[in-house]
Amino acid sequence: MLSTDFVAPGPGHWQLDRSHFPGGTTPIMRWLLPAAVESAYLEQWPILGIPAETLSVGFVHGFMYTRLRPLIRPDKPSARPPPSLLLKVASRLHPEFRRRTAAARRTLAESPAPPVIAEWHATIRPRLVDRNLAFQDVDLAALDDTGLAAHLEALLTHLRSTFEEHFRLHGYDLGPIGQLLMAGNDWDIASGDMLDALAGASPSTIEPLEALARIRAAVAEAGVTPTSLEEVAAASPTAAAELHAYLRQRAAVLFSGYDLDTPTLGEAPGVVLASILSEGAGPTAHAAEEVAAALRDRVPEDDRSRFDELLDAAREAMDLRDDNGPITAEWPCGLVRLAMLEAGGRLFATGRLHDSSHVFELDRNELTSVVAGAEDPTAGVLAARAAERASQKGLDPPLTLGDPEAPPPIDALPGPLATTVTLVQVVIAELGMGDHDEVPEGDEPRLSGNGVGTEPFVGVARVAENAEEAFDRLEPGEILVTRTTSPAYNMVLTLVGGLVTAEGGPMSHAAVLSRELGIPAVVGAPDAMKGCATEHLGRCWTTIGIVQDRTATA
Repeated sequence: MLSTDFVAPGPGHWQLDRSHFPGGTTPIMRWLLPAAVESAYLEQWPILGIPAETLSVGFVHGFMYTRLRPLIRPDKPSARPPPSLLLKVASRLHPEFRRRTAAARRTLAESPAPPVIAEWHATIRPRLVDRNLAFQDVDLAALDDTGLAAHLEALLTHLRSTFEEHFRLHGYDLGPIGQLLMAGNDWDIASGDMLDALAGASPSTIEPLEALARIRAAVAEAGVTPTSLEEVAAASPTAAAELHAYLRQRAAVLFSGYDLDTPTLGEAPGVVLASILSEGAGPTAHAAEEVAAALRDRVPEDDRSRFDELLDAAREAMDLRDDNGPITAEWPCGLVRLAMLEAGGRLFATGRLHDSSHVFELDRNELTSVVAGAEDPTAGVLAARAAERASQKGLDPPLTLGDPEAPPPIDALPGPLATTVTLVQVVIAELGMGDHDEVPEGDEPRLSGNGVGTEPFVGVARVAENAEEAFDRLEPGEILVTRTTSPAYNMVLTLVGGLVTAEGGPMSHAAVLSRELGIPAVVGAPDAMKGCATEHLGRCWTTIGIVQDRTATA
């Protein structure tokens, strides 16, 4: 019988993170995330002056948990904070603390982000796009089993590299945005107000929507109403060229989630067609300069030049943040998925698997060996793994695991380190990844969160666990209620009249895209998924009420 006891994956206090992997995670992603995250931050945090070793990632019954590993005695956590005097002395004498303090001082004096952002646009992004396209252009059906195994090995190596790059870059995109928000706290300016000044600063967020709009315009000019992508391409040479360009960059990208068992866009032609034909939300005009001018007036006069510098840096970083994920994560993952589907089809055809989807139960080392002819694990073992992983998706995991760890007193740290610690705390909170209190049984559902927009919206709400479900259930103009959103939802949100998410904060993807599209939203309402009763088949009436102080109720 399957044990469902949730035990911490290591010493210390672990926080549940369902923002990307909601449960029942595949074996390859359970290998990839801990390796890439921990490696990236082990390398980057000393450079940026973050006084922690790394962020540890562990999976328990398919659910992702994270823990910030302290710089000193990381495997011997204590529930009691170190005495302030002892920490004050140690942080000034310990060699590693001294190195981190010097790095933090450099980071705060001159942001390391601008050259990295420039490098992303000039060399890193083009190189990764070319590499993704090279893998995408391989004719999988033409490979023999040995060749397919070698292709998968190369893809997994590529994926490991791009995921580490994904997390490395977050040190340079989230940092400048966090510095702006941290300064806003000092000036008594709410984060939601500050983030309004970043609306329109991320062309990569809305570029897919603009591409769809170009296809839609070409189809409209041809005067046809296509019922398939083939008919879209046949509408006119312009429509065909725009559709080809769109699919060239996005057909192999995961669109419904981050795990390998979620589909790529090319597997869902109906979704692409619906997005082309949709007249829903699209890129909207923003008054970001007017917002910035009004905020500037609220900043003390002596700090206004600093405000200008921080705002400019955050605007540059915003685009990197939203461009990063599709190139380094969703696209490489989609390429691995497509190769695994080819392998699963072959293994099922020969009786090696009971179901072709069981290929997703193979771990990083098993995958290539089984494709090349290895007999273990058997089809029965993989079927049992599939059943276990399916059952995990329905579990209700605890929000935290392990014994509490007392945070060190920040005021005992050297000034630069205290600032970088505060910066990390601000970013975590604004992403909506901070600690959440467990709700005692019988308490009212928590349906308040962070508001985006200024107007209330009333309509039919549709509950969906992922983007694929959302497309099946939503009618244009309705409210989408979901756990969280990712870039996979970009097309879905063109259909909605409002958005409610259980996870996330003012800096989350849901909040960013809602601002870009002018969609009223409530993000981070913990019990939103329970607010619309399942006996109503995910349909209920709801109101998004957004009030002046940026709190909101669904």
